[in-house]
Amino acid sequence: MSASSLQDIMDQSGDIVSVLRNSKIGMYVYPVVAPEFQNWRDEQRAWRESAVLFDQTHHMDELIVEGPDAEAFLAYVGINGFANFDLNRAKHFVPVTPAGHVIGDMIIFRERDDKFILVGRAPTANWTKFQAAIGKWRVRLHHDPRSPSRPDGERVLRTHYRFQIQGPDAPKIFEKMNGGPVPDIKFFHVDWINVGNKKVQALRHGMSGAPGLEIWGPYADKHYVLSTILEAAKDADVNLVQCGSRAYSTNTLESGWIPSPLPGIYTGDGMMKDYRQWLGADSYEANGSIGGSFVSKDISDYYVNPFELGYGFYIGWKKDDFIGKEALQKMKDGKNRKKVTFEWNAEDVLKVIASAFQPGEENYKWIDFPQPNYASSSADMIMQGDKMVGMSMFNGYSFNERCLLSLGVVDDSVQEGDVLTMIWGEPDGGSGKTSTEPHKQAEIRVRVSPTPYSTEARENYADSWRTKS
Repeated sequence: MSASSLQDIMDQSGDIVSVLRNSKIGMYVYPVVAPEFQNWRDEQRAWRESAVLFDQTHHMDELIVEGPDAEAFLAYVGINGFANFDLNRAKHFVPVTPAGHVIGDMIIFRERDDKFILVGRAPTANWTKFQAAIGKWRVRLHHDPRSPSRPDGERVLRTHYRFQIQGPDAPKIFEKMNGGPVPDIKFFHVDWINVGNKKVQALRHGMSGAPGLEIWGPYADKHYVLSTILEAAKDADVNLVQCGSRAYSTNTLESGWIPSPLPGIYTGDGMMKDYRQWLGADSYEANGSIGGSFVSKDISDYYVNPFELGYGFYIGWKKDDFIGKEALQKMKDGKNRKKVTFEWNAEDVLKVIASAFQPGEENYKWIDFPQPNYASSSADMIMQGDKMVGMSMFNGYSFNERCLLSLGVVDDSVQEGDVLTMIWGEPDGGSGKTSTEPHKQAEIRVRVSPTPYSTEARENYADSWRTKS
């Protein structure tokens, strides 16, 4: 009998870890946007040395929540405090399960007293929709899912376009396209600026840690806005580099955000079982993949909590109630892991790459550039001697730093500067994922490094989880 929900898949398989480790969904795709506009090395350099243009229109879900109970509803669903959430503000919205495990995250914008827009990956949008479906909140939701990974030539339409411009020369572009100085927008605040003859909303943001603004508006205006931005850069004599999908995902390695933790929704009864029955068999959660050397029979071993990701200071403890509050109160003073950056040893990386040039010998797992991730969520073992002390969760190559980096979590006893060992590649020759070729495992030395890794992001970024952690 075919499965119609995630719970059906779990009931029929009896082993959700094996299902996700052998998922046939393939590589995680950043859709529609061209892989490269120049080359990914120069595109990475641009956010450090001049200015870069990210087209964020297609790879994220958008969820509009409005109605008389919109604020109360979202304050219940997410861990965030809402006391200081005024109009024209944004927050990093994080929901957890009743057990306190992170489901995902989105950026949430407040457009009116009764209207919010959430932008990010599917797990948070799905969870929010479910909570609205089972509750009695006076809210209306409009969900605009991400563009298809492989549109196969079909026309793609979204509700909004979304661009981000950042880098040391970005202010010159803003002033030129605005027709004069732009407002002094505080970090994660929103104001209106001009893009030619269009008035657009602008969020003070900067994903790679460099100064920048994110702008959005009706999708029908996308081509006009893009051409105006490019013309403004030309008039300002700024080398604005459009960033393709290959380099896009690597910007987070320098700024320290882990984009794809495994949603902690595969365990638990009551609300959690109801949710898995509600989630379709075609959902992200049912089809996503787990990759890496860490293999556990217990799916919860892949979960993380807000404290481990540096989000503890988001928590609105003064709220009367929100999902997961009781569990987080117990975790707060417990033994939590911490987020770090791992700097991969160059000699060990070259050894892995060299194995692909030795005919007749078994190769190590290929390291792709600039993005070696080969699953929706990654978990590579971090070892200290024969003890596992953490996991590497998102990796990539930084041309700016001339090294491979990854983000992950380690035991609190691990110190910055410690050299640990990462097990690269999957056991038993690899899994059944289409992104995994037959291979053997390698040991790669990794140095525990600051998060964010980029000095610019670490020292000059606005007050946020990056600085508080």
